[in-house]
Order: sequence, then structure tokens, then C-alpha cells
Amino acid sequence: MRFVPIFAALIFLAAASFAPAQEKRSWLGRVLHPFGSSQKIPDYKNPRLRGLVLEVQLPPEPIKLSEIRQLPVTVRLTNRANRAVELNFPSEQRIEILLHDAAGQVVTRWSDNRAFAEQVATVLINPNEHIEYSETIATRDLAPGKVFTVEVTVPAYPELVAKRKSLTAP
Repeated sequence: MRFVPIFAALIFLAAASFAPAQEKRSWLGRVLHPFGSSQKIPDYKNPRLRGLVLEVQLPPEPIKLSEIRQLPVTVRLTNRANRAVELNFPSEQRIEILLHDAAGQVVTRWSDNRAFAEQVATVLINPNEHIEYSETIATRDLAPGKVFTVEVTVPAYPELVAKRKSLTAP
């Protein structure tokens, strides 16, 4: 009998975590699922992309350029729709990462010096699932004590864009 309230609480938490995509999340849901739907789902012109959320994660600020030569970037593409989303790619390249300096100029392009085979492929993302890419990008052209921006795009789908600002240590 003691376990009945515990099971009821677990069922309540599970039901709260599977809330509809546009529903506002409670503080408990944000604590239990910090990588969850913390942002509004963009409304893309392309109906095939509706429900997709592109997110960028960087290491904690400030970035010490004397210690980090390659900035780790984690990109997560999540399907918050109630249907599977199929993405078609003309090559092996799935993402592009651009590093902008404080003036907004592109200082590093992730795809430079990388070769991608011209092989057509399809990626299927089921509802409430995600694809995650962990890459690094060179920081050699960043200035200490300045803000920089990491911009991630999906070249095959220009509407899918995510940006994240960060700061370098002086």
C-alpha cells in the first residue's frame, strides 16, 4: 500500500513528460528534462519541416582560447511533431557550422577541408526522437574577451538554422 502513492507520482510525471508539442512546460518538466522542448517550435514555410527544432550546445562560458583550440559543438535536431519527418540529402553532409566573430564576419567554416561524397541519402526522425551530431570547430581566429556566435544550418534545408552566442575569456 505504501507504493501506491509512489506509482501514482511516477505515472503523473510520465504523463507530464509526454505533453503535446505546443503546450507550456512546468518547472518540474524543465528540471527533469532540461534538453526538452524549452523553446517554441518554429513555423517553417516547408510543411515537411514542421515540428523540427534545431538546437546548439556549447561548453560553459567563458571559452578560454589558451586552453581550447577546437571548440566542441553539439547539434541536436529533434522532431516534436506527431508524425515522422523524412529529410533527403544530396550528399553525406548533414550540417554546416559557422563561427562568427564579434563583428558578425564568418571566421571559420566547419566544412572547409572536409570532403563529402555525392551520395543521396534519407534520414527519418520519428516523433519525439532526435539526431545528435558532435563536432569541433577551430577557434584560432577568435579574439579574447569578445563575443562570438556559432551558427548551425542544415544545407539541404536552409530554413533549419540555430545560433548560439558565447564569450571568450580575456
